[in-house]
Amino acid sequence: MNSILIVAHSPLASALRQGVLHVFPDNAQWVAAVDILPDTPLEESLATARSVLAQLIAAPRGPGVLLVTDVFGATPCNVAQKLVAGRETRLVTGANLPMLLRAMTYRHEPLDTLVMRAMAGATQGVMQVSVTAPQNQPKRQHDPNHDDHQQ
Repeated sequence: MNSILIVAHSPLASALRQGVLHVFPDNAQWVAAVDILPDTPLEESLATARSVLAQLIAAPRGPGVLLVTDVFGATPCNVAQKLVAGRETRLVTGANLPMLLRAMTYRHEPLDTLVMRAMAGATQGVMQVSVTAPQNQPKRQHDPNHDDHQQ
């Protein structure tokens, strides 16, 4: 099975990991977090992230690691980008809890498929919720050509 490494601004990475473990309490070995602290030199953050990634890769967990970060172009993303070179890893930005829950659910799938599942979970987890009774909310349209709606 694939592992997940969350690299995000402090304390978001650890908070997202805790959210995942709230739903999947017996899966702590599959998900790790690296909080990027303010004013920490890039090299120091990178060394920490490399160490955590090495632990995930060294353990007999599976074929790859999905790296997830919060904001494209920010320091956590820059650190994560340096980790993906030449390894069985993929990087996705825009971390949110629905993304990570979907990734945990499908971590047994091939890494490229896992990326697609995680991205679908991220976007499908964002919706406007009506303050009126549920029966007054518009129904979602089903697209028979799209199967990424399944969880």
